[in-house]
Amino acid sequence: MDVADRIRRERAVVVLRDVVAVVDLVDVVVGAGLSVVEITLDRESAMAELQSLAGRADVCVLAGTVRTPEQVDEAVAAGAAGIVCPAFSGAVVARAHQHAVPVIPGAFTPTEIEAAWRAGAALVKLFPARLGGPQYVADVLKPLADVPLLCTGGVTAENAGEYLAAGAAAVGVSFRDPSSAADDATRLAAVVRP
Repeated sequence: MDVADRIRRERAVVVLRDVVAVVDLVDVVVGAGLSVVEITLDRESAMAELQSLAGRADVCVLAGTVRTPEQVDEAVAAGAAGIVCPAFSGAVVARAHQHAVPVIPGAFTPTEIEAAWRAGAALVKLFPARLGGPQYVADVLKPLADVPLLCTGGVTAENAGEYLAAGAAAVGVSFRDPSSAADDATRLAAVVRP
């Protein structure tokens, strides 16, 4: 199954940003039934974390916060199965296509969403979703119904269902606190299961 199909089927991406014990946290979310994780590239340990998770059969690992073609190269070399960006960059999308890995560029306005989709995005990351909320998702999808949106930025285990009900293909939820990860993962898994 390809990465985009897996995200659409599971309807959730667990975003790991500023996490100290990444492997331990991944074990927790996998135990709850979530298996698509995004390791953000905004810290030095990210590539090593990607490498440590890339060989696991129970996890689909995405590289997140990818902003340059060089980061695409590094992430793919480290084993990333897909690329997630905070914004739309034609150069980043093109480099991901050169590597034959799916790319999920960020966008917010209908113009940005359409541009990302036409450039060959596997999904489009609506970011930050909290600015428009679920009603914005529903409104945007009226004319752009064929564009699968991954809503991130302000989406939590508590409100994820609202974004999915509004038409989002999937949600991205940040996990930072190991002490609440098991409960959050269990809640999120319950929401995203149809």
